[in-house]
Amino acid sequence: MPIPTNHAQPVRKTAKENAFSQLQKWIIDGTLRPGEKLNDVELAEALGVSRTPIRESLQLLEVQGFVQMFPGKATQVTEVDRESISDLLPPLAALQALSAELSIPNLTDNILKKLRDTNKRFAQAVEKEDYFQALKIDEQFHQIIVDTANNSYISSLLVSLQAHVRRLFFHNSIILTEKSIVEHEQIIDLMSARDGEQVTKVMRENWLRAIDEFHSQEKINT
Repeated sequence: MPIPTNHAQPVRKTAKENAFSQLQKWIIDGTLRPGEKLNDVELAEALGVSRTPIRESLQLLEVQGFVQMFPGKATQVTEVDRESISDLLPPLAALQALSAELSIPNLTDNILKKLRDTNKRFAQAVEKEDYFQALKIDEQFHQIIVDTANNSYISSLLVSLQAHVRRLFFHNSIILTEKSIVEHEQIIDLMSARDGEQVTKVMRENWLRAIDEFHSQEKINT
């Protein structure tokens, strides 16, 4: 049979990388609950790997703040600190704003079209109140800008911050609204106009607005 030669090659991952990705995902979506004690033997069996990549993954997750390890005792999932949104979003907003500015020299018509198409899908998900899908598309929108900025240091820093944002979303600390759709359009227009000063301002506001919305919702609930 003819074998296609233009297909994307699968990215090979080590056992540690696979274990880390899966454990992080389970912590983010609540499969592994806040405060739950983790057994490396059980996790190794569940993921079909030895205990070594599990232990290495847990050490990385502790550095990121997703687990806490007590040597000789236990390892457990950290609690969700909803108030951490006030510490998490400012550096994230600053890095995203910088990415938008740095991406401007690398912009093409194709990238701008991809951003507009992605925001249309985001709008459809928000209007349907499919907020899980909206979160995924929102991440795709911002990732296009980060990739266009082409700065490996920013990219690596954002990976960890974005994972914590995702966890707060799953625990109902972050709500996506229609205002984000409008802000995305503004960001695209400002990038297209090569207005670095204004696009950083709008991008930063796009992320920081979630803090005010969170505290407003907290007042309603108390």
